[in-house]
Amino acid sequence: MPLNETSATPARRRRGAELEAALLDAALAELLASGYDDLTYEAVAERAQTSRAVLYRRWPTKRELALAAALRLLDSHPVPTPDTGSLRGDVLELLTVANGSRARLGLQLVAQLGSTGGVSLADLRRPVARRNEERMTAILGRAEDRGEIPTADVPRRARDVALDLWRHDVLLHRSAASPQQIEQIVDDVFLPLVGYRG
Repeated sequence: MPLNETSATPARRRRGAELEAALLDAALAELLASGYDDLTYEAVAERAQTSRAVLYRRWPTKRELALAAALRLLDSHPVPTPDTGSLRGDVLELLTVANGSRARLGLQLVAQLGSTGGVSLADLRRPVARRNEERMTAILGRAEDRGEIPTADVPRRARDVALDLWRHDVLLHRSAASPQQIEQIVDDVFLPLVGYRG
């Protein structure tokens, strides 16, 4: 029985999306406080005022629970698809917003996700990559319509290179990228690869 149902004044029973959000918020708080290795279902259940069984039904393994919590953190800081009127402006804006909202979060997660048996960067990258693909597809499609590039159908590696290089710099240096680094990624690497006509 959930802990909040045993009190003298029972709390309103949470269900569906509301319950899942409360569970993931509790799991995220525990993950950031204790790290993956010390994350326990008991601590998450206590923080969420529920039972371990409620957690196990949704996330049968600690790894699944930690990944869901980490993705909730990233989802709470969405990166919108910019529309500045130019390909260069769009990609600069995309990287600048990601750099401001995601760099610190990403480094915080990497530090807490555990070195062995935990959630890997690849685990986090897969769902995030799908969203990034949608953003870049929209940006490149508009650029093709404006005549800035010959085609929006660029190879996946070329499409992904700006965000991949930014992510690499953040993880390598353990800090947000500088504006100069972002400009170099866009001007020296990304735009030439996609055939930018300037």
